[in-house]
Amino acid sequence: MDSNERERAVLVGLAADNMEERERSTDISLDELEALLETAGGVCMGKVLQNKRTPDPRSFIGEGKVREVRELAEANDCTLAVFDNELSPSQLRALEEDLGFHVIDRSQLILDIFASRARTREGRLQVERAQYNYLLPRLTGMWTHLVRQTASGGKSPIGTRGPGETQLETDRRHIRRKIQKLEEELEDVRRVRGTQRRAREKNGIPVIALVGYTNAGKSTLLNRLTGAGIEANDRLFDTLDTTTRKLTLSPGSEVLISDTVGFIRKLPHHLVEAFKATLEELKFADVLIHVIDSSSPERDAQIDVVRRLIAELDASATPCIDLYNKADLCAEPGMIPRGDSTLAVSAKTGEGTERLLEMISAVLDRGKRRVTLHIPYSEGGVLDMLHREARVHAIEYTDTGIDADVTLERELWASVRRYARGSERPGRE
Repeated sequence: MDSNERERAVLVGLAADNMEERERSTDISLDELEALLETAGGVCMGKVLQNKRTPDPRSFIGEGKVREVRELAEANDCTLAVFDNELSPSQLRALEEDLGFHVIDRSQLILDIFASRARTREGRLQVERAQYNYLLPRLTGMWTHLVRQTASGGKSPIGTRGPGETQLETDRRHIRRKIQKLEEELEDVRRVRGTQRRAREKNGIPVIALVGYTNAGKSTLLNRLTGAGIEANDRLFDTLDTTTRKLTLSPGSEVLISDTVGFIRKLPHHLVEAFKATLEELKFADVLIHVIDSSSPERDAQIDVVRRLIAELDASATPCIDLYNKADLCAEPGMIPRGDSTLAVSAKTGEGTERLLEMISAVLDRGKRRVTLHIPYSEGGVLDMLHREARVHAIEYTDTGIDADVTLERELWASVRRYARGSERPGRE
């Protein structure tokens, strides 16, 4: 789409002394906001960054800066202002009155992108619920034309008091009913997902989850490893719906690997809540692969964002491999950490991906061993127990008993090691 056809916007951010550091706007966070705007189909015509001791309670950035934003917008024919910080309903109303055109904040922009990108029923349900949760506290502002105060007595104009309040309450009840219905439908999705998860566990199929900052290269990596054929573009939030594919680690050893929605700083809390139905799978994954854009100047800050959200989703205990992607673009390859659970790769060229498969196998194999057990026919109950608690690869009936080729946990090995026959083989398969 030509830039003249796209909505033209001014980007505005505030860095106040009394804000938490991660909530303050910076030149880098405004650059990221510009990338979000591009993803949504808009074009940035200018940026304004304000530094203040505290946010202005009415206009957020102060009257002087509001005039500057209005003049910049008028000079560039802008019809939209996007704020990098979250605005209160009253601040949104005041800014629209003072600027004379549409104002949204970072949360609204992200919700708009999610609404346009979600493809599956689950994704659409999650986005719709998040939008309603965002809208609910902002309904009052939509009815200010019916409840505007008079200068003298502070009462609403005659003829507007009853209908305005009635309609507002009607809308609130309607939205609460919609949210409740969406939550019920999402609970059905969770039940189906739980059934699928239990089936995977019963079949002994390990699950690998790709997590990371948006645009870190997760979809490109999934394509490289599995040939999934997912469209992978250089834009934020290109993947919203979880995609799962089979991955062969070695002959006879398969896992499921899932691509998840990318994380981002200042992700609206209600959006994290809305996507927990998808992201809760992280808790049940056998291994997390944290895909990191090693070429990003904000690499360390992005790592912190992802780790904080992983903790919020109660998945910190899951084994994790830190995968420094885009190593071919990294200006200082020597600055990429090295370690048993750290690896530098390029999903685009394939460099390092063979080593990644070895690392995944090593994490899955930790504490497990593969052995052949010779079980006397008189102790057939042991075989039943192995079917329940281990992975049985092959069974052979001999004259003296049953030979079982199994992979089992360290704890189970202690109770069956007396049946061991032949050499042990470390590993799952």
